[in-house]
Amino acid sequence: MTNLGDLEVFASVAASGSMSVAAKALGYSPAVISKRIKRLEEKLGARLFQRTTRQISLTEAGQGFHQRILAVLEGLEEAEDFVSGRSNMLTGTLKVSASTSFGRMHVAPHLKGFMDQHPSLSINLTLSDDFIDIVAGGYDLAIRIADLSDSSLVARRLAPVRRVLCASRIYVEEHGLPQTIEDLKNHRCLPAHNNDLWRLEGPEGAFNLRPEGLLVTNSSEVIREAVISGLGIALRSTWDIGPELKSGALVQVLPAYEGSKNVALSAVYSSRRFLPAKVRLFIDYLAGLYGPLPYWDKDAL
Repeated sequence: MTNLGDLEVFASVAASGSMSVAAKALGYSPAVISKRIKRLEEKLGARLFQRTTRQISLTEAGQGFHQRILAVLEGLEEAEDFVSGRSNMLTGTLKVSASTSFGRMHVAPHLKGFMDQHPSLSINLTLSDDFIDIVAGGYDLAIRIADLSDSSLVARRLAPVRRVLCASRIYVEEHGLPQTIEDLKNHRCLPAHNNDLWRLEGPEGAFNLRPEGLLVTNSSEVIREAVISGLGIALRSTWDIGPELKSGALVQVLPAYEGSKNVALSAVYSSRRFLPAKVRLFIDYLAGLYGPLPYWDKDAL
């Protein structure tokens, strides 16, 4: 019978596309990973990976084998969970990536509730506004705000994201309000920290707008503080500036135009199958916190 540990090694290499990444995730040396893959191939009498100096990829036989053994490994994990009760007694480390602002405002405050339920589980939360390769970085999941329709990763929608054009009352008093979308050319606009287009939807449908502004930064939080201070008009999410909109410190500009509804808050992970219980339960926890009408939008504008 094939060694189950070798199957786990194979699944990790197949998911990450890298022996070194799999070695790091499993706590082995790359040499051990290579040896165990070779042993599995000799046992099966088939080559599972194509290897070059730069990359590793599944062969046709490897792809078929991978599809079939994931069900075996998933079933084994469920059986172990049933016997040991690990579904409710998570251990190990959950490695999570999130954007700086959202992670600080809407993930960090809720970690206590989840960790109180699972006191033996450690969480490694990395916050960054840069794109993170969750496979290469060894992350269990990432919490992303994006349109993921073209992503090769698996995504579970956690909540809608509402984005509005906004400005401070200070700015409005000094510069007035734009009356049409074309009027934005005559106003100070604050481009996104990553220079992304403004993806908008309005009476004429969906369209993209690239605003031009004098402020350039790699921080979303700098844009947030700049719009609050009166520097210009920005496209911001209601999860980010909800309290300021509610207090009147910020006002919505051109309310007929809002951000694309294709952009959503999602939990992203590498594989739908063989999903560890710690990942599944954390995603369920976040989905329960946010949901179709997240708490930051319950006081509608």
